[in-house]
Amino acid sequence: MSPLLDMALRLLLAIALGAIIGYQRERAGKAAGLRTHTLISLGAALFTVVSIFGFSGAVDPSRVAAGVVAGVGFIGAGVIFRGMGGTGVAGLTTAASIWTAAGVGLAAGAGMWLIAIIAGLAAVGILMIPKVHG
Repeated sequence: MSPLLDMALRLLLAIALGAIIGYQRERAGKAAGLRTHTLISLGAALFTVVSIFGFSGAVDPSRVAAGVVAGVGFIGAGVIFRGMGGTGVAGLTTAASIWTAAGVGLAAGAGMWLIAIIAGLAAVGILMIPKVHG
């Protein structure tokens, strides 16, 4: 397989898995939905692919991954807010799904196809578990 096709397939996998996660969040009526999760997964995969293929050993890909994790943390923090009346916190699950979508994108970008697919589908399955109020 040509390197360009390999890179393109990695990005397409990240797009598909990010979209699946985002679709679930959108169906649940959350602020960060399909487009947000898809772009986060794609962006993480793109940074990973560029760091692996674009710099030919000049950049440590694990440093790029660490930067993605830190950067996505700021995005996730943006969806966390205090509940009504200043008590409680809302948005933690969506923030976690954003963080997970970035991880799925990193895995796809690194060529870890099976891991990316398992993690993406597991994330959707976990998000579909009904919330237990206690």
